[in-house]
Amino acid sequence: MPYKDKKVLVLGAGVTGLAASRALRKRGASISFADDVVLRVEDFPIAKPDSYEASQWDFILVSPGWKQSHPLIQSALRAKVPLINEVDLAWSLKSANQKWIALTGTNGKTTTVEMTAAMLRESGIRAVACGNVGQTVIECVDGSESYDVLVLELSSFQIHWLRDAQFESVAILNIADDHVDWHESFDEYAQVKVSLLERSKVGILNAQDIEVFNRTQGFTGRKVYFSLDTPGPGEVGIVEELMIDRAFVSNPQEASMIAEVIDVTPTVPHNVSNALAASALALSSGAKHESIRAALQKFTLGRHRIEKIHENEGISWIDDSKATNPHAAAASIISGLSVIWIAGGLAKGAKMDQLIERAKARLKVAILIGQDRDLIKSELVKRAPHVKIIEIDTPKGYEKNSPGNELMEEVVKSAKAHALSGDTVLLAPACASMDQFTSYADRGDRFTAAVKKLVSNG
Repeated sequence: MPYKDKKVLVLGAGVTGLAASRALRKRGASISFADDVVLRVEDFPIAKPDSYEASQWDFILVSPGWKQSHPLIQSALRAKVPLINEVDLAWSLKSANQKWIALTGTNGKTTTVEMTAAMLRESGIRAVACGNVGQTVIECVDGSESYDVLVLELSSFQIHWLRDAQFESVAILNIADDHVDWHESFDEYAQVKVSLLERSKVGILNAQDIEVFNRTQGFTGRKVYFSLDTPGPGEVGIVEELMIDRAFVSNPQEASMIAEVIDVTPTVPHNVSNALAASALALSSGAKHESIRAALQKFTLGRHRIEKIHENEGISWIDDSKATNPHAAAASIISGLSVIWIAGGLAKGAKMDQLIERAKARLKVAILIGQDRDLIKSELVKRAPHVKIIEIDTPKGYEKNSPGNELMEEVVKSAKAHALSGDTVLLAPACASMDQFTSYADRGDRFTAAVKKLVSNG
């Protein structure tokens, strides 16, 4: 699509919209923004969405998170104004020899794409993780750095708007209840995730996730399954304490060691599963087994992802504030044996029944906060009556962006009062954070600060 002298309306003045607008303006397009919240964005014109008529634009660029039901988008569809997105814009501008691989899932996406990029770089391939993590895709295509491979983390919102981009291989980690408030149903959310396979000839799929396994049976491309079980021909998996490849070897009747399980830190089941998916993605793009192992040995998780922040007297304090949905929280809980669980926030339409059923044997105490804590409480009462429930109200006068940390300090005091040797105090909220905190990172930082104040120095 030619962009010179085109009038473009960008929906959303966030990171993605701004990066796309810069690339378009550099190519001679005239840019305006529509946003309900942002009032200024560099020197670009900006106004409320209802200020614009869709028909006056040559095309409209839609940022992730804008629903197709939005009146301005519906108006554009009726007027047959082309809708594009940042990923497809980047696809139209990339060099012919640059390869793209992609990954999606409900949980573990960021960790896995960062692992994959590290494995490729260790193999001498210029690679970067981008998309829903780090830089936007357009910044990686249009920047000063030249990359052989882009490893794209794609959310369901981004996949929903994809039309053109194609991938060498695609991985789906898991599909669980999340973003139902946006997609209107779990089935629609799952279908969007699986639709990413339509853009690739190779699918790297979690054999142990029932939704992934069942919903991808119609995929006619090459399937590479990964699991924590012994791999069959064409699969990657675990044999005793080794990560084994039987998919990217010259003879699938043979096997090659990728790494030892203990090379993955922390060595918990869902993180090992992420490492297997990353290995398969990296191998599909030319990585070497020995380089993958070296990358895993050096790799550390990002902040707020099963991050151990303190350990003393046999009690571990873990910040997994990034566990913003039930599936992620369950994986985190079952990595412990006796868990004092800190949970609650905005559930985003998710149900808590399967989480409690799966994790109840590991729970000792549940400390509940936030707007939707009653969803968790009711399932605990019904399914795990042995679990002591403590509800912490929002302190009077508390503001989520204030310097005071009364809320999380009250949480930590309560956890400290109930923790004994052998317990894990785990912040894995199963909910989004914006009701009481500015972000999941803010929530994790406040937890860490309270632990340092009341436990490390107490």
